[in-house]
Amino acid sequence: MDYVLDGIKLDETVQEKDLGVLTSGTLLWNDQIESCISKANQMLCWISRNLISREKTLMLRVFKTLIRPHLEYCVQLWNPAAEHGNWSLILRIESVQRRFTRMIEGVGLLPYSERLQVLQLTTLAERRSRGDLIEVYKASHGLSKLAGVLNFSRSGLNVICKPGKSKDSKINGIRRNLFSQREFQT
Repeated sequence: MDYVLDGIKLDETVQEKDLGVLTSGTLLWNDQIESCISKANQMLCWISRNLISREKTLMLRVFKTLIRPHLEYCVQLWNPAAEHGNWSLILRIESVQRRFTRMIEGVGLLPYSERLQVLQLTTLAERRSRGDLIEVYKASHGLSKLAGVLNFSRSGLNVICKPGKSKDSKINGIRRNLFSQREFQT
């Protein structure tokens, strides 16, 4: 299918970067996630080469300002669903924080769960879930532009937003990972 704008045929692309987010023609976010992990790892290496002090408060501030934003930019759009096939991506995202907390003086040798408790951090997966819940709250209470687009209902303790389904199973497979298709535990 050819697209034409003002009589000029538009080139077809496999993926496009818009507002810093890589979108592919298949609407799978693997390239975006890989890009985020790569940028965060580059910052992690830069910090390990250039930062002399490994003191806890300084390192936490550095992590929160220089590394975590790379892992959380537009996360409501590309958040990998916790399902078969996505666990390696989820663990790779988490490995950035795991590596960084190992660098911190006094806590680096503790197990990861204890490091998180000492540093008063949560896993990045928990932060993504919390961000989704905040967006659902804002949309369901009319505090965001999504309020008129998404219709929420409750099923027991879960909040569900399920607009109409397509007859095309491939489209439904892509849509199940979108923010509007997720089910949230409350």
